[in-house]
Amino acid sequence: MSALKIGIVEDDLLIAESIFVALQQLGYAPIKPVRSYNDALKMVQAEKPDFMLIDIRINGAQDGIDLAETINKEFCIPFIFLTGNSDNATVNRAKLVKPGAYLLKPFTESDLFSSIEIAFNNFNSEAKTLVPAPLKKLEQFVFIKERDIFYKIVLADILYVESDNVYLNVHTTAKTYVVRNKLDNFLESYSHQNFVRVHRSYAINVTHLQSINSLAVKVGDREIPLNKSYKQELLAMVNALK
Repeated sequence: MSALKIGIVEDDLLIAESIFVALQQLGYAPIKPVRSYNDALKMVQAEKPDFMLIDIRINGAQDGIDLAETINKEFCIPFIFLTGNSDNATVNRAKLVKPGAYLLKPFTESDLFSSIEIAFNNFNSEAKTLVPAPLKKLEQFVFIKERDIFYKIVLADILYVESDNVYLNVHTTAKTYVVRNKLDNFLESYSHQNFVRVHRSYAINVTHLQSINSLAVKVGDREIPLNKSYKQELLAMVNALK
């Protein structure tokens, strides 16, 4: 399993650097820290972090709580707050955006590790009990969320689905969508709609299958790796004649 990719939003350069180094030592994959609301949104869109560490007081008119509200609405990424403020007004505002933790500065490396692990585990445990937010089922369609809009996608137009840690790249005949979901969850919902797993990280729509060999399948104009443990299930599904 790849290391957890963590975004850092912290306006104090020395603290940001110390957090970056601590995350590396803890075995995570930190992203270069950013200092403002706008830079944080650009980082999230470009890097697609699995988790966020957000300082409440950051550069600019919009603070870390404003950022967390946007992340909840548009990206569905778990996060914790890092702050030197524990006054009632700040805490009450922070509670409204439901952080995974509220970590007061100064904190230790072990504080950081335990807060990340518990918050990330709780976020994923809660997600398993819900219909995943970016994907909404409606018979022969799926609604995929981009920013604050759900787009209706015909399931038959999906060529294949590719897992990228806690994200899915949904490749359709028109474009590729990126959603926060897991391949197991997708297949649990849509395996009856001609989707079959061919690799740990890939599931294909067999209606778009062009060819099969010992190492790969061709879907549209793309070759997808085929793991031998999934080959028999695939052959049974397509009624292959030998």
